[in-house]
Amino acid sequence: MRIARNDEVLAATLALLLTAGTATAAPENSDPQANVTGTVAAASSPSDADLNARIPLPDPLTVPPPSASDVASPASTPKQQAVPEKAEAPAAQPVVTSEPQPAATPAQPAITSAPQPATIDAATAPAAVEPVADPVAAKLKEIITTKLSRFVDRKDDRPGVESFYAARQYAPLWTDKGELNTRGKAAIDYLRGVSADGLDPIDYPTPAFKAGADAQALAEAELKLVDSIVTFARHAAVGRVHFSRVTADAIYNQTAPDTGAVLANLAKATDAGQALDSYLPQHPAYKALKAKLAEARGQKITAPEPVPAPAPAVKIPEGPIMHQGDNDRRVVLLRKRLQLADQTSTKYDQEVADAVKDFQDKAGLDSDGSAGPMTLSALNGAPAVKPRGRDHVADTILVNLERWRWVPHELGKAHVVLNIANFTLKVFNKGEKIWETRVVVGKPNTPTPILSETMKYITVNPTWNVPPSIVYNEYLPVLQQDPGAIARLGLRVVQNNDGTIHMYQPPGDGNALGRIRFNFPNKFLVYQHDTPDKHLFARDTRAYSHGCMRVQDPLKYGEVLLSIALPKENYTVEKLRRMYGPEEREIQFPTPIPVHITYQTAYVDETGKLVIRDDLYGRDSQTLAVLKGDRQVADVPMDRRAEQQASNQRPAVNLPYGVAEGSSRYAYRDGGNFFDMLFGGPRYYSQRPPAQVGRRSSGGASRPLN
Repeated sequence: MRIARNDEVLAATLALLLTAGTATAAPENSDPQANVTGTVAAASSPSDADLNARIPLPDPLTVPPPSASDVASPASTPKQQAVPEKAEAPAAQPVVTSEPQPAATPAQPAITSAPQPATIDAATAPAAVEPVADPVAAKLKEIITTKLSRFVDRKDDRPGVESFYAARQYAPLWTDKGELNTRGKAAIDYLRGVSADGLDPIDYPTPAFKAGADAQALAEAELKLVDSIVTFARHAAVGRVHFSRVTADAIYNQTAPDTGAVLANLAKATDAGQALDSYLPQHPAYKALKAKLAEARGQKITAPEPVPAPAPAVKIPEGPIMHQGDNDRRVVLLRKRLQLADQTSTKYDQEVADAVKDFQDKAGLDSDGSAGPMTLSALNGAPAVKPRGRDHVADTILVNLERWRWVPHELGKAHVVLNIANFTLKVFNKGEKIWETRVVVGKPNTPTPILSETMKYITVNPTWNVPPSIVYNEYLPVLQQDPGAIARLGLRVVQNNDGTIHMYQPPGDGNALGRIRFNFPNKFLVYQHDTPDKHLFARDTRAYSHGCMRVQDPLKYGEVLLSIALPKENYTVEKLRRMYGPEEREIQFPTPIPVHITYQTAYVDETGKLVIRDDLYGRDSQTLAVLKGDRQVADVPMDRRAEQQASNQRPAVNLPYGVAEGSSRYAYRDGGNFFDMLFGGPRYYSQRPPAQVGRRSSGGASRPLN
């Protein structure tokens, strides 16, 4: 059908439709749906002007003159109104007829289309102006999604970077409107000062955010700083050097912080520097050592204090090292040389040891309190040893700070710290040291490993299962010479079906572990325990074991630990002693207590003094070499499985003739036994028959062995 060109004809037609729609009213008791439809239709009926404006009209010049057939009846109008795609045209359909029932069916689409006027308004309204996208964000998205590896070196860091920036629509973290923000400035300043913790700023380069730089340059600088930030957080949390690069005798199970979490933490932090500092250890031992590093780097190298001139009439002869507790005729001369009040006693007591330590400090010697060859030489007038220089002290502190970063930063509300280099064990609770004792640690060729584990239980009357390394490297060669030695020591030998040897010692007074063992399960199979060899605790240097740690006062140690783990059980030294017997007894800890085996060759004591100890196992030099070596691999774990497998290898052997399974009474104790040969005491010659063993000579003094 042709559409009339005459505006008046069209207006009249539409007016007629409008009149019909408004005149049709639903009966009072009609269908509620129809009432709603009528209301919606009436409410949405446009004015004549609106209708004129909304009906599309063709160009008048292209339309022929109207004819009589062009004027249609109102009944056909809805079909014609379907031409424009408007919501209001279908809404008018229900009111064409005055019959309520027929009107109800076509009314349903009208309700469905009621919200459509909003769509019409949005379509006809001027388009909203979209905000201009941040050009830096656009560049960040491009780089992160296509070439992130160019800016974030570590593969494991990239997913965290991607997820963090995607979640914030790639908005930059360090800049606002093209300018370096406060967060970025604080992060850069902090990274430039990490040398205070013994780290090197060169490992965490900070890019330049130049004023007026384009989006590409700012996006690249953004990601370079991200790489330095997440690298620092990882090094601060678990170490700049991976412990496996230094030694196979170490194990820590720390987990590096999640990259996305690090960035999220910085994004919400009010101070980026404090947020970064939180990844470093926060306990007092680390902070005190950090302060000493600043002092060591700032102090000037001064001339050593003059060593007191020796008295002309006093010269101390050379001889064995004199330790606290020894008796030696030379102690009389030593007392005179040190100008002590008592100059007649031959006892090397605490007074002598303290005076020797003071002399050693002034002479630049290791202050262990024992009088060895170097100390005697200095006492006799030889030039003093040159004191350790500033660089040496600073480097020693530096490697100890690094080792603290390997240790879990939360030491535990109650915890144990054993310092191998100082041969001491300390128990802490609620931030305070509550007990301390001496320990014996591993020899340099069988070092005590460094690790952090949790003590789970104590064993009273332990069985000693001899480690395979001792069985194959030390016991079997002795058995080849003296098949009866093992039986005399009270050991039991079992040969397994595969030919390997299992050797153990039942509980008893002469057991190598003593009467009590402290268990913190670990892959090195080391623990802390009692010992029958009490005489070794009198020595200042106490490195005699195969790796386990012997405790000077184990019963008191047990009492202290159990007062924390089981406070209501009232364990005491006497209660533990009453548990002695032939059978193993275990005391489980409801809450395990962390145990940290450390190697602190530099630490700050309770008086605030920096203490430097000998590098017993050479770990200082090894750590320093890695720190200053190939930086690209320093923090990458090193596979040590081959070494560990070799050390645990158990070859099949044939037991010497005369060695049988079983046990016999342990005839020797307190140092005069086969264990002395193994654990650092004087040698015992196993060919000597047991019947002849009643006393033995040791350093000029004899004593009973059983």
